[in-house]
Amino acid sequence: MRTWQVERRQRTRHLIELGGLVVKAGVVELTDDDRAIILGALLWMAEKLQSDQGERARVLWSAKGKQAFEADPATREETDRTVPAVRP
Repeated sequence: MRTWQVERRQRTRHLIELGGLVVKAGVVELTDDDRAIILGALLWMAEKLQSDQGERARVLWSAKGKQAFEADPATREETDRTVPAVRP
């Protein structure tokens, strides 16, 4: 397989995993799959992270995310979610 194909598959998998987080958080259902609301919320989050409150938001959101992963039997086994998984 060519390098660009491997990179494309890795990128595709990464994007699918990120989309899965949006679903896992219940955002799709809560917004009735409204892409403008979802994008607006993500933009708001990016602005918050770039603000003077960014570090506090990172700490709070990271703790909440780790709790959610630990509470989910499907993800409880793997504890470190700060580094993306590297797959061949």
